[in-house]
Parts: sequence; C-alpha cells; structure tokens
Amino acid sequence: MIRRYQGVFPVAPTTFSESGELDLGSQKRCIDFMIDAGSNGICILANFSEQFLLSDEEREILTSTALKHVDGRVPVIVTTTHFSSAVCIERSRRAQAQGVAMVMVMPPYHGATLRVSEDNIYEFYARLSDALKIPVMVQDAPVSGTALSAAFLARMARELEQVAYFKIESVGAASKLRALIRLGGTSVEGPWDGEEGITLLPDLDAGATGAMTAGAYPDGIRLIVDPYLAGQRDQAVAQYQRWLPLINFENRQTGLLGAKALMKEGGVIACEAPRHPFPALDPITRRGLIETARRLDPMVLRWGH
Repeated sequence: MIRRYQGVFPVAPTTFSESGELDLGSQKRCIDFMIDAGSNGICILANFSEQFLLSDEEREILTSTALKHVDGRVPVIVTTTHFSSAVCIERSRRAQAQGVAMVMVMPPYHGATLRVSEDNIYEFYARLSDALKIPVMVQDAPVSGTALSAAFLARMARELEQVAYFKIESVGAASKLRALIRLGGTSVEGPWDGEEGITLLPDLDAGATGAMTAGAYPDGIRLIVDPYLAGQRDQAVAQYQRWLPLINFENRQTGLLGAKALMKEGGVIACEAPRHPFPALDPITRRGLIETARRLDPMVLRWGH
C-alpha cells in the first residue's frame, strides 16, 4: 500500500502574548523549531492548539500564516472540526484551497450532552468526503464523548473516498487499531496514534504508521517511530522506555500547556500563557516538567539559545 503520510506529525501550539493576542512571530519560530526537530509534518488548530479559544478570523490568520511560513517544507494538517456539516465543509474547502495536505475532524458534538446518531455521523463524513479532494482524518478522541466502533470506522474507510486516516485516542487504542486494520484492509491508509504518544509502543505493535503527539520533542518521538517502522523494534522499545517519563508527565500532568512551557524555557516562543479563562500551568508542575525534560536534552531546550 502507498501511504501518502506517515511518521511523526506533532501538533503546533497556538502562541499568545501575555495580554492574549496572537503572537505570530512566536508562531513562526515554533514552526521553524518543529521542522528543525524532525517533524515529518505539522498539525495546526487541534485541541492542543487551543482551537476552542480561537475566533473564525483567527483561524484563518493562523492557517494562512502557517502555510506561508512552512512553504512546502513539510505537509500541514488542519483541524476543521465543527458540529455543523456545512461549516465543517466550508472550513475544510478553504483549507484545501490554501494547500493543506489533510483535514482532521472529530464527529459532531457539543458540550457534555449534544451528540448525533451513527447514521448522522456517517452522513456528516460522507458529505465532507464528497466535498474534498484531500484526505480526511477521523479523530477518535475522548473529548467528543462519541463512541466510534472499529467496525463503523472501517465501514467509512471502505465506503467514503477521502476518509482514509484515523487518529485513535480512545481507551484500548491498540486493540481498536488492530481491529480497524483487520476490518478496513487497504482502505485504512493511515492508522495513527495520538494522546501525546502515551500508548505509542502498543499502538505501533498494533500497526500504527503515524503518531500525532504534542509539539515540543518530535526529535524524541522520531527516535521511537523511525526504528520501529524500519523493523528495528528493540531499538524503538529502548527509546520508548527512555522517553516515556517525559511523555507520561506531559500526558498526565501538564496537558496542552506542556509544549508551550518547554518552548518558552528553550527560547522558542516569547510567552507560554494560555488564553483566558484557561488556567496557567502550576509552577511546581512546570518545574517537574523541565527537570524531566533536561534528563533527555531535547532540542527544544537548546534551540532558541
């Protein structure tokens, strides 16, 4: 099977000033760092990019800025999730017109209780697929509160032309990936890992060919993914064991704030603050993150100095 995209495609954080405005200078430096650190591609406007704190106008500014600055150096994935089929299609078409490689979309949801049926989810992705000429990645994330079975995902892969990539972040990700690959066959072009790589090794063992992690240490994630995909599992296991304390700290302690804290510490970006009302990172937790990272000497702590 020809896989158009595989490897490490981390999520770029959105950079703000202390007063909450977009900091496009830091955003460009963030992108340059992520490419220098070995990212095979970059995803923007994801949940770890604080997309839920951005206006539509800011989304357009960030997409345009990122694509112009990347300038074809690596493929760019844009998250275009929206409850409305029409709005999601409009966002996705605009992204496609600007040259993105792929769009990533969660199933329709809103708040804690508003969901749609499986039939409606299928129709949502069918309309999106029909409207595009680039791949669609289904993001199977707990935040959506929507159960997407492997059989249903495989059906969409077989029947919907552009639905070919799947970022599996739900509980039991490896088992779901294995079932998805078995049921979907060659229609599943991209079975990918997510969740900051916390289940990366089991997911690679299950057949994952891509990893969408946070953006601070693609150099470390490449040390796991590259040898694994090259058939050198023992080397990948050794590197996974080495980097797992940092992966775990980010996944379980800092969440989306971790990447920006590491980038600020390393002089990549000017400000690590999230946008209000999202709470800032606890100082003691931040200190633990930096201490854990320094044991590994990732590029992020050296790039800007």
